[in-house]
Amino acid sequence: MHDHQADAQYMNDLKESAPEMVSAFFAFDKAVFGKKTGGLDPLVRELIAVGVAVTTQCHFCIEDHTKRAATAGASKADIAEAVMVATALRAGGGVTHGWKAMRSMAERTE
Repeated sequence: MHDHQADAQYMNDLKESAPEMVSAFFAFDKAVFGKKTGGLDPLVRELIAVGVAVTTQCHFCIEDHTKRAATAGASKADIAEAVMVATALRAGGGVTHGWKAMRSMAERTE
């Protein structure tokens, strides 16, 4: 893990070292979260972002997208539901990947 405030100073190094890529990233991010982009409204996009941020465990993204979701009209219950939906999917992935472990054991004993 890193210290966001202390590490943020290195954004300029990233921009200087890969300007086209950094610019493309920010343009992409702006397109994804722009108010006039796509069919999903900003609230839905931010709730999706909260769920993904929780499962990828990026505490900076969790904080940022939760605040953005609240600004877009999310309630505490909306945030909690997005978190639990994402958590259920993450847990489901663990169970289905567990099948591989069971298969490996079955193949070992055959």
